[in-house]
Amino acid sequence: MENIIHVEQLRKEFKSYSSRSGLKGAFRDLFTRNYKIMPAVNDISFQVQPGEMVGYIGENGAGKSTSIKMLTGILTPTSGMVSVNGMNPHKERERFVQTIGVVFGQRSQLWWDIAVQESFRLLKKVYNVSDQAYKDHMEHVIESLDIGPLLDKPVRKLSLGQRMRCELAAALLHNPTLLFLDEPTIGLDVLVKLKIRNFLKEMNERYNTTILLTTHDLSDIEALCDRVIMLDEGSVIYDGKLAQLRSNWGEGKQIQFQFADSNITELKLSMVCNELPVEWVQGNRNNIWIASVKNDESVISALIGKVVAAHKITDIKIQEITTEEIIRNIYEEGIVYG
Repeated sequence: MENIIHVEQLRKEFKSYSSRSGLKGAFRDLFTRNYKIMPAVNDISFQVQPGEMVGYIGENGAGKSTSIKMLTGILTPTSGMVSVNGMNPHKERERFVQTIGVVFGQRSQLWWDIAVQESFRLLKKVYNVSDQAYKDHMEHVIESLDIGPLLDKPVRKLSLGQRMRCELAAALLHNPTLLFLDEPTIGLDVLVKLKIRNFLKEMNERYNTTILLTTHDLSDIEALCDRVIMLDEGSVIYDGKLAQLRSNWGEGKQIQFQFADSNITELKLSMVCNELPVEWVQGNRNNIWIASVKNDESVISALIGKVVAAHKITDIKIQEITTEEIIRNIYEEGIVYG
């Protein structure tokens, strides 16, 4: 099967200028500038097949946005090869943009002062979508996203959740084979997030739409993506199944204790469990503490026994370590996966 995205040794460098100190230095800067080359994306390689839903994750400054801009043709690579939908994004831009949809969570492709449906009509002309194709496709999109009552409203009158649903509909107006989503659920409430996730799953199943999702909300990744590509300092440090990531790095449990006493401290808990391999983190209230331990029945039993014997407990919950915790640990420990 031919890859819909094919990236080989993709690199993007920027010049970073530095100013000299003092009046003499400022004068010299008028004629010659000191600068150094900073790699934002450092020789990354990966492939995405048609119909995949891939989470593209990393900390701020990891190179996600820069690489997405190269994949969508906004930036020209310094070196390397990139092919998306069988085209070079920045060299065949006019033909290329007809085959992709893009949603940036903090940027709008809708016109601010006109009704949503007028923006849709303008985009229909831009993408040269026929009346019948527009009717067949957009009726389903509008119904699925529940934006029918919003079509005659100006974009500036919409709430954030309403606008993002309309942005998503606009990106899919020409039924692209590939959809780039950059923080599509940022700032949205739980119900709107759920509606958008369900819609994206439906589009993927119905049209085999390939989705590359960039987000800091890992619940989006867990709900939609089987595969994740993780970046750090411009390099790919993990590319594989989300389940495999959890298996390799998530072999542990978190035990949440709710204490009757609100004056529990980490020192008190450590004294009780000093010989056990456990890490304590305070929860969202003073009387809740979370213990992270390896998935060993004897350790878990010993920990619960010691804590219950030493302190009065009102509630206990045992759960798997979350994907967010796993990824945080990977970045903190500097683990690199091949």
